Amino acid sequence: QVQLVESGGGLVQAGGSLRLSCAASGRTFSSSTMGWFRQAPGKERERVAIINWSGGLTYYADSVKGRFTISRDNAKNTVYLQMNSLKPEDTAVYSCAAARVYSIDSDRYDYWGQGTQVTVSS
Repeated sequence: QVQLVESGGGLVQAGGSLRLSCAASGRTFSSSTMGWFRQAPGKERERVAIINWSGGLTYYADSVKGRFTISRDNAKNTVYLQMNSLKPEDTAVYSCAAARVYSIDSDRYDYWGQGTQVTVSS
């Protein structure tokens, strides 16, 4: 059983940065794969970044590669998404999620946070 709460979203100008945090409760966090997903109005949900339990294996969507960095601190039960060089097309609701196994498929994620809005103005 995992509970996830995102924070750190907001309004930022293009080219700016934000750091999202996802605080997890539950003993399974340290052994869970964690992912960030986003969904813009009228668009499909897309995977953004994924990190395995140790932090040694990561995945990034091509659209964010080189700009975003996912990390985790298991001692703090927290996963982060550092977002740099933000673009208007990054505007979306960002949600963190936990999976039992490493996967880029959102259907494999059993626990989801409520999401945090990121808006990038031009």
